[in-house]
Amino acid sequence: MQPLRLGAISVALLATTALTPAHAEVFNRISTFNVVENLPADADPAEGTVAEIITVTEDGMTFIYSDSPGKRIGLIDATDARNSKPAGIIALEGEPTSTVVINGKALVGVVTSESKDKPSGHVAIVDVATKTVEAKCDLGGQPDSLVLSPDKAFLAVVIENERDEEVNDGAIPQLPGGNLTVFSLPNGAIDCASKKVVDLTGIAAVAPTDPEPEYVDVNSKNEAVVTFQENNHIAIVDLATATVTANFTAGTVSLDKIDTKKDKVISLTGSITDQPREPDTVQWVDDDRFVTANEGDWKGGTRGFTIFNKDGTVDYDSGTSFEYETVRLGHYPEGRNKKGNEPEGAEVATFGDQKTIFVASERASLVGVYKDEGAGKAPTFLQALPGGIGPEGLIAIPDRNLFITASETDLRADGLIGSVVTIYERQAGDQPAYPTLLSVDNADGTPLPWAALSGTAADKTEAGKLYVVTDSAYNEGRILTIDATRTPAEITSAVTVTKDSEPAKLLDLEGIALASDGGFWLASEGNPERDENKTQSTLYRTDAAGAIVEEVALPEALTAQATRYGFEGVTVTGTSADETVWLAIQREWKDDPKGLVKLVAYKPADKSFGVVHYPLDKVENGWIGLSEITSVNGGLVLIERDNQVGKNAQIKQLTYVSLEGVTPVAPGSAEIPVVKKTLVRDLLPELSAPGGFVLDKVESFAMDAAGEAYIITDNDGVDDHSGETQFVRLGKLQLTQ
Repeated sequence: MQPLRLGAISVALLATTALTPAHAEVFNRISTFNVVENLPADADPAEGTVAEIITVTEDGMTFIYSDSPGKRIGLIDATDARNSKPAGIIALEGEPTSTVVINGKALVGVVTSESKDKPSGHVAIVDVATKTVEAKCDLGGQPDSLVLSPDKAFLAVVIENERDEEVNDGAIPQLPGGNLTVFSLPNGAIDCASKKVVDLTGIAAVAPTDPEPEYVDVNSKNEAVVTFQENNHIAIVDLATATVTANFTAGTVSLDKIDTKKDKVISLTGSITDQPREPDTVQWVDDDRFVTANEGDWKGGTRGFTIFNKDGTVDYDSGTSFEYETVRLGHYPEGRNKKGNEPEGAEVATFGDQKTIFVASERASLVGVYKDEGAGKAPTFLQALPGGIGPEGLIAIPDRNLFITASETDLRADGLIGSVVTIYERQAGDQPAYPTLLSVDNADGTPLPWAALSGTAADKTEAGKLYVVTDSAYNEGRILTIDATRTPAEITSAVTVTKDSEPAKLLDLEGIALASDGGFWLASEGNPERDENKTQSTLYRTDAAGAIVEEVALPEALTAQATRYGFEGVTVTGTSADETVWLAIQREWKDDPKGLVKLVAYKPADKSFGVVHYPLDKVENGWIGLSEITSVNGGLVLIERDNQVGKNAQIKQLTYVSLEGVTPVAPGSAEIPVVKKTLVRDLLPELSAPGGFVLDKVESFAMDAAGEAYIITDNDGVDDHSGETQFVRLGKLQLTQ
């Protein structure tokens, strides 16, 4: 069973107004909070941060996230959701895992385990206003998930006592096993003495002596549903009596037409058979149904989510549909083929009269939003939200029309973004702001795979038609066609770049231009510095089907000075004998003065090379270089950018270089002319506008036959990246000559 869609295929994605309700509403990202801003004043700013599980105070104005490595919870003042502010941290005596709030007190599960085989922990009772820990309730094990019953009568705590993946290859059983611990909350305050331990041993077919409960949720009847991830099992517990009333296997799923090989190629041709679901997060949809995110953690994971009836029968399984959304939107994490996109988080909430199911993919960094259509019916896919990097914690605040994700991944040590909390608002409208680019379905019903877009050229005659290449994030270079007349823009077709009828090897395509014979010029960035498979930046000419018909190597005067920061764009000026192929070098090569990079001019008529220098701006942090070169109006437009992300980004800009009077000189010349550049557009406002963090790699620029300009960001093939691609329409630009 597949989820219902709002159009014939999901590429329409709410754009077909005839199928959209008159008063439609969509979620749009309105702001992103960088967790590093909440570090104490005396903390090392380079210290790693985490925002894993998130909750909210009862007035909906303060978000509380768990930072396990920092042994603290963090507070965010979200009174103004578009301008959230750091509200400090509360230090704990261990690693927090999950938090709930009642009567101004945060009840925090805290792990204090000496080791995996000697688990321990407690519930810390924290006064949020004074930021003090008032008391603790011992748990006798390692807490994971916490939840309050809807009537605030009970606190249910999953005691996971997780396995050690370094012991026996992570196989279970590994005692001690986990349990569900229940506390009463008389007058809204936790009663430590009321603790009841629900024995969960002996009920799962997999490792029955070692239950590893993962997540818990409670319905209005005070029935808790508990997932045992590694055991691939689910139990229903009556909280009033602290007894298991039902239990059943989570079952298995078989999938066809999925990517199962970790080979740097997204190929939806594989299959899995009888794969255990191994559910992670679970949420009640109503008193009789609940939804699980089937991440897998040991042997399983089925790339989607399942809605179960309370008796254990399956009401709906998403099959490949959620996986396909991640492919369609360029978010598919090819390097995680064993478990695909790994759905981990889930949330259910009612906005207005619409019950909404949110499912978060940890590896694809994407949140699927679905409308529950009721028992026996497939949910309707509504939209997808970019979720930071590795979204895990989800919380909905219907009273404020808000939805929040917490992303635990911190990549600042690699010069990338840190952990973030992302805020979305439900707004009137039928067209969500994201995605800005997606792909159509192939004839077999699978989505056309894409990601890592690195260079663009416009069709000479057809407005809105663009060609884009993919880089070395994948083992096969590809040329994609984009229809920019649609919103979102659509990737409508793809060809693989071939040599001798096989996919060409060792390509790192960073630029594309139209050749006069109807084919393409492609710029491949070399890397002469790596230990194996050394390559040089190379110019290729292909036919319209992507077959290489000519390979143009650089002369020794250039290759001898080359570094791994090579070709980053290609374009063509002139015709016939005056035809010149221009190539942009990303950064200074060995013989370049600091702040000057080469533009290489190649004339096919006589196969000669020339060079000029382009002057780079200066930056305080990181490096700066070129990412694209495009021929327009008697000159060249270039993308000049630093390598910084988020608030550290200083320069992402378009510049114009007039070619009037510019005469390239032979490579190796003692004096190389320096071109004059003019600022055309500061791109930081466009890159900041989507409400996320400023993306590093804006690598594509094109101006179509109607004079409309576009930029596209490169998502690095979802490797240490959120997977987000921004296709930005700049309109008509005023170029200075």
